[in-house]
Amino acid sequence: MQPASLLQLMWLASPALPVGGFSYSEALEAAVESGRVTSEAQAAAWLGDQLQLSLARADLAVMASAFEAWRHEDTACLTALNDWVRTTRESAELRLQTEQMGRSLLEWLRNREAPDERLAVLAALKPAPTWPIAFALAAAQTGAPLEASLLSFAFGWAENMVQAAIKAVPLGQSAGQRILSRLSAAIPDAVARAMQTAPAQAQAFSPMLAILSAQHETQYSRLFRS
Repeated sequence: MQPASLLQLMWLASPALPVGGFSYSEALEAAVESGRVTSEAQAAAWLGDQLQLSLARADLAVMASAFEAWRHEDTACLTALNDWVRTTRESAELRLQTEQMGRSLLEWLRNREAPDERLAVLAALKPAPTWPIAFALAAAQTGAPLEASLLSFAFGWAENMVQAAIKAVPLGQSAGQRILSRLSAAIPDAVARAMQTAPAQAQAFSPMLAILSAQHETQYSRLFRS
């Protein structure tokens, strides 16, 4: 991979990317509120399970398909994948998150110097481009291979979620780094499985995540938007 491509993927994975990923906990805050996550060990186990049971089977698998669809300019496939992401979000918060982050990444891509006609396709996805589909285009623009692009997506998710755990549990920075180390060790396997998952095999069945996300919508005191 060319150095320029690697740097672009690092940029996309950075919490400094102006898409608002830092403002979401994806129901982790509700898990803390309910007493399910109250320690470093429980936070590490929760996020590890979410990586394997949710991210690998859903967003990473969808992004892998979308990455190839962007390369082949398969608009029908991209529309179907975008619809799948939206309809499998089991709470309003999770759906709004993926739509808001997708729209924000679209605006970031529009403000870059290099024009790309595929941005019109991304903007036309209704009611909004979702995060995995938008990230797939951004990654495809770098010229990086699929596996490296998925690693970037997964690490960006892990870093945001660890920061959410540090604030919500709360945990110290050293504990956060230990959790991030565990997630980083598990990410390559999750990416490998996602690359082998056909679109028809993707799934987003995470009942407790959905229940806690729905509860978070009416949680009295909270730091995060999801």
